[in-house]
Amino acid sequence: MKPMTLLLILFLVSGAGLIGISIPLTQGRVGPNRWYGFRVRSTLEDPKVWYPVNRYAGRRLLVVGFVECVVATTLYFIPGLDIDVYAWTVGGVVIAGVMISLVQSLRYLDQLTKEKRQPRDQGA
Repeated sequence: MKPMTLLLILFLVSGAGLIGISIPLTQGRVGPNRWYGFRVRSTLEDPKVWYPVNRYAGRRLLVVGFVECVVATTLYFIPGLDIDVYAWTVGGVVIAGVMISLVQSLRYLDQLTKEKRQPRDQGA
């Protein structure tokens, strides 16, 4: 098997893995735990924060996994594409996607916890 084909398989399996682990998060089927999910102190301490943040982060991981599969497959069929360019491009897309997802999820967490901390209008 050609090295480029092995990389395609690796990228498709890892993309499918991201999709697979994101689905239970998006569906709210994973409760607070020490091993799986968006685990920071504020999510672990409060299920009312855990579930929405994990749904949000899960949707982003789902997109990253899907984009990884699409980019890996599309680039694979470009004739004469150097294997290093292929690997670095797909890898870069995945790393950038995960980093963007992390930043967006942290911002969402901050927004959600700010809303919870603000005192409600007493209707004065």
